[in-house]
Amino acid sequence: MTSPNPYAIDTDTLSGMKPLRKVVYSIGSNLGDRLSNLQGAVDALRDTPDVIVVDVSSVYETAAVGGPEDSPAFLNIVLVAETTLEPRTLLERAQAVEDAYGRDRSTGRWSPRTLDVDLILVGTTEVDQPDLTLPHPLAGDRGFVLVPWAEVDPKGTLPGRQGTVAELADAVDTAGVTRRDDLSVESD
Repeated sequence: MTSPNPYAIDTDTLSGMKPLRKVVYSIGSNLGDRLSNLQGAVDALRDTPDVIVVDVSSVYETAAVGGPEDSPAFLNIVLVAETTLEPRTLLERAQAVEDAYGRDRSTGRWSPRTLDVDLILVGTTEVDQPDLTLPHPLAGDRGFVLVPWAEVDPKGTLPGRQGTVAELADAVDTAGVTRRDDLSVESD
């Protein structure tokens, strides 16, 4: 309810409370028990203080992009949450979750992995640092990010791109992105 007094003070701002911002993670796995790895990532992010999971997409299977030709197929999901945390903290949490599931960073950027937790966006924040770029610079071109994201947040937007996430998904090659109705992760 809005105060009828135009001179009312916003006590949330005075108390130092931060507004909630949308955070989007793209989560994938192509080594080990792929579905359990995805579930573990969802559980770990859900258990993160100040991260409120709003929705988790269906599971999609996709061919590996980049990397060795014989890379196993990925299972992918998108998790949408709300948070007051800063992007650096969210990135560090994503990397800690990957590490907990045995992510081996020594094998190269595009190599197969037990878990890949990519921070796609944090509100409208733009960051350009050597180890953190927001929004994720490749998200708008990747069907395995856009299709699951459009499922749970079709009217969402990707800063720097025209149109909704659903429109962006319609504009990229999604031929290799297959929804796996026989698989699911629990978001509660």
